[in-house]
Amino acid sequence: MTNIHRSLILGCSMLALAGCGGDQIVSPGTGGDIIIENPAPAPAPTPSPTPTPTPMVTPAAGCPTINSSGGLTDAGTITGDTGEYRVCTLPASFDESDNLPYIEGLLYSINGRVDVGTDGGAVPSDADSDVTLSIEPGAILYGATGRSYLVVNRGNQIDAVGEPDMPIVFTSRDNVLGLSTDGSDAQWGGVVLLGRAPVSDCRDGVPNKANQASCEQALEGAAVETLFGGNTPGDSSGTMQYFQIRYSGFTLEGGSELQSLTTGGIGSGTTIDHWMSFNSSDDGTEFFGGRVNMKNVVVVGASDDSLDVDTGAQANLQYVIVAQRANTGDSIIELDSPDEDYTTGALPRTNLQIANATFLSRSTGSSQALRLRGGAQFSLVNSVIDIEGDRTCVRLDETVTLAQDPLFASVVADCGTTQPFRGSSGVTDAQVAAAFNDGDDTDAAFAITLTGSFINGTGETGVAAYNPTALSSYFDDTDYIGAVADQTDTWYEGWTCDSATLTFGNNTGPCTELPVYS
Repeated sequence: MTNIHRSLILGCSMLALAGCGGDQIVSPGTGGDIIIENPAPAPAPTPSPTPTPTPMVTPAAGCPTINSSGGLTDAGTITGDTGEYRVCTLPASFDESDNLPYIEGLLYSINGRVDVGTDGGAVPSDADSDVTLSIEPGAILYGATGRSYLVVNRGNQIDAVGEPDMPIVFTSRDNVLGLSTDGSDAQWGGVVLLGRAPVSDCRDGVPNKANQASCEQALEGAAVETLFGGNTPGDSSGTMQYFQIRYSGFTLEGGSELQSLTTGGIGSGTTIDHWMSFNSSDDGTEFFGGRVNMKNVVVVGASDDSLDVDTGAQANLQYVIVAQRANTGDSIIELDSPDEDYTTGALPRTNLQIANATFLSRSTGSSQALRLRGGAQFSLVNSVIDIEGDRTCVRLDETVTLAQDPLFASVVADCGTTQPFRGSSGVTDAQVAAAFNDGDDTDAAFAITLTGSFINGTGETGVAAYNPTALSSYFDDTDYIGAVADQTDTWYEGWTCDSATLTFGNNTGPCTELPVYS
């Protein structure tokens, strides 16, 4: 009997039963009624929630008008995961002060090197081009090629101020197209800020000049000589707040790479805070000389060092979250000063001071979290170092670096057991351990209790805090260690993006997609 015939017979039988009158059937040989209870109907399955579709963008009608020569070039449209956008290509140089507005469905393309003004030299003068590039909250700029980058030259400024729920995003063409992943990097150059504050590593190899303004350095990786430095410590390269730089760090020239944000000789008049570096193929950020002050910094997934500071930079950072990818990245901090280049030591000596940091050392390719060398000065206070694996917390190279008396205070870490501290070039492991352990309220074998990867738990909350205003008036006096005090401390929300490496929650969405504002 075929399945079709069997189905017909069974179907007819069911029809016959249905004709016998409801639920009661007279069964032969019993004289009574057999009650057949119909089974309760199975509950209807709960429908799966319909995913909320990503808002699809439609292209803007055209490009806005700007003042600079050549204006913006309408390059047609580009389509990615979040929709179709009008592409407006930036001029090769901004020779007038201009504003890039946020326009729904519009992207700004950085095609090759784009300059803001021209280099005015080491000394301010009336001949400065004095150009300011303003960028509105929500604007998205992308590198059209791997060799694309934005340079703010000495004597000019950037005013890129996003908002907590509408950050400015600098990213890559692949990110626009939806091709970038949580493991992507090296897709464009990055952002470069240059200024006239002092540097120690003079390009002519002669340090400590009587006229410090003649000590200049050249930008790494630039095909055209691009200089920075001078003798104006309070110089301003502008303001950058609430912004992201994604997938940067492409090799430009001669094996040198740019970082997501590279600073060269910027002065203390420059304001930078609430910014995120995501998957830079070189360092997360690097400071060459200058006077650098930053708060609310997030560095995720750098392929080399997360924070690289050298060439005489005087840097103060507070509220810093750093998270490495599991399979890439060198040190969380690489600190250097050019003592090896000059027999007497070049001045100013590099000095990095960090308060309220949470460092997540995750890279299997790294042998240490912090590396200090070159006679640089260093202070780390109110901080948490969470290390996966049996790796070194602090490596210190050269007796001249140890002689700078590095300061550790209110710092806890879960250092490896094999070699928690490492010395080299005349410094012993025991001396590095003493430099760390002799600080107030330090613990190299701390039981980390962070929640959500970077928010203080009960263990961190119980550690006494150090007053960082003793180091610099730039710092806030906090009563807690770590970058994030507790669940109510949400300074990282809104303007960051999420990845497999680190999730921030209430933000602009995944780093692999462009944010869309309704």
